[in-house]
Amino acid sequence: MTDLTNEQIADTLILPYLNHAIRMFEAGYASAVDIDNGMIYGCGYPKGPMTVAQERGLFTPAEGSSDAGAPEFKIQINKVGVVGTGTMASGMIQVFAQAGYDVVYVGRGQDKLDGVVSFIDKGLSKLVEKGRMTEDVKSDVLGRLSGSTEREALADVDIVVEAIAEDLAIKTELYKDLDRICKPGAILATTTSSMPITKLGEATSRPESVIGMHFFNPATILKLVEVVTTDATSADVAETVLALCANIKKVAVSCGDRSGFIVNCLLFPYLNDAVKLLESGQASMEEIDAAIKEQAGFPMGPFALLDLVGNDVSLAIEKELFETFGAEAPEFEPAKTLVEKVEAGELGRKTKKGFYDYSA
Repeated sequence: MTDLTNEQIADTLILPYLNHAIRMFEAGYASAVDIDNGMIYGCGYPKGPMTVAQERGLFTPAEGSSDAGAPEFKIQINKVGVVGTGTMASGMIQVFAQAGYDVVYVGRGQDKLDGVVSFIDKGLSKLVEKGRMTEDVKSDVLGRLSGSTEREALADVDIVVEAIAEDLAIKTELYKDLDRICKPGAILATTTSSMPITKLGEATSRPESVIGMHFFNPATILKLVEVVTTDATSADVAETVLALCANIKKVAVSCGDRSGFIVNCLLFPYLNDAVKLLESGQASMEEIDAAIKEQAGFPMGPFALLDLVGNDVSLAIEKELFETFGAEAPEFEPAKTLVEKVEAGELGRKTKKGFYDYSA
């Protein structure tokens, strides 16, 4: 039986989340609008944290802030390259092709390349069935795809977006190769959610052309892209990528190259706090999940979301955030129960057991 009301449960978890967002804004890491859009479009929240903080009297927006206007293409983008053939890569390829871009994608074998076409064909067929696309348009989209097992096929693309394994050594090798292959001025983008983009830029002779384009999965449905600039990324490259995001009907948010970017840096400490609240014995999982959905209007409670994301993934991100921000935010230390769940192999839905049991 809970010691807290639903409102108290929600406040226990939401107030630190709002304070983290305010701190992110005050540090100049991202604008209030971008922080709000990150959580609205990345997590499906009804309101962003800066708006909620303002409503609660915790944050007062500065007056006279001007709208910079719509971003413009400073570098012409006609042909897009994608490295990778997984779900994320396939979704991005479909999004670019649907927006009218010719897409060259590179994979490790013909079976992988064929898998991309199959994935996209299936997705487009669903749109045709729902009357949201004609067969002619579907044929046009598929006609813009060109697969290759050789990276040299990327020689004349205007931007390459990679979606390969989250391994710094593997990505660094790729960037050295892309630097050799791609034409001068081509933008090299990464969908990484955790790797230091600055280090990828340093592996090339064109760090000014290296940038993050962190799509959210599935890329065909979720509208958010975190556009991540390093200290070396040129303003023209950043504005071009923002314009490209608008062209493919995505909501872009701008931030710098540090752990967690906007969304993960706000989402996972909140999830970690939920586990610590459970450990305190003041509320059950079911009560916490219900309170967050009822009081905050979030689409899922924290424990249902942890199980969906995967407790192993959540722990890895939380460890990274604690390593980066632990000195100023010791509360980011991973919750003991989260560590225990991972050690026990209870990773969530993918193992049929996490915080909840899915074996039935």
